[in-house]
Amino acid sequence: MPLGLLALAISGFGIGLTEFVIMGLLPEVAQTFNVDEPTAGWLISGYALSVAVSGILLTAAVT
Repeated sequence: MPLGLLALAISGFGIGLTEFVIMGLLPEVAQTFNVDEPTAGWLISGYALSVAVSGILLTAAVT
């Protein structure tokens, strides 16, 4: 497997892991920030949106 493809696969796995592991921790996140679970869900959605947008912008900036 080419090194670039391996790096891309590992990076994709890492980003996916950070996106989905927080879903299991949603009740604890809501309790920590003293908000209800739907509000904590919006925080997670905001983080996911920022990752998606920054990925596009960084790709455009580097190429």
